[in-house]
Amino acid sequence: MRNTSDLSLFLGQMLRRPQSVSALMPSSERLARAMAAEVPEGTGPVVELGPGTGKITRALLEAGIAPSDLHLLEINDDFVSFLRLRHPDVHLHHRGAQDMDRIGLPTARAVVSGLPLLSLPRDLQRAILEAAFRLLPPGAPLIQFTYGPSNPVPGPLMRDLGLVAERGRRVWHNMPPAQIYRLRRPAA
Repeated sequence: MRNTSDLSLFLGQMLRRPQSVSALMPSSERLARAMAAEVPEGTGPVVELGPGTGKITRALLEAGIAPSDLHLLEINDDFVSFLRLRHPDVHLHHRGAQDMDRIGLPTARAVVSGLPLLSLPRDLQRAILEAAFRLLPPGAPLIQFTYGPSNPVPGPLMRDLGLVAERGRRVWHNMPPAQIYRLRRPAA
């Protein structure tokens, strides 16, 4: 596993387990850095959902997030094994994103999501967002990218959960181009 490249692991998983890999290509370095740049300054836990081969993980660490503050949630067995070798100092949780509020964190500074929210069933979208906003205090962001033309969370779900969306950077140097969104509950 140590000599496996990100791309070959990603493509292998896409062929063997297409239901657990939803993108055509791994995220670009530019998208990873743009996502990391959205995390608020400071200290405290940052949760990454669906790290895959760890490209965004690497960018988060390079942006100065302490390994002891970084918590990854990944369900794909092979990605988990790969991440354990590549990033042994971060907290790696082999479980679904909807369980993020059960990993023992009181609050999180940010949640960074590489999950394909657009392609997830609505009940799973809701479960993930509810778990995220149980961990995030008002004003703290869930940082999400999408390949779609608009916010990947449906309007009715945004209203139900009391969330607002802010459009971030568009990353053209990604295949396909990606749009970053910050979702948050407004501070009182």
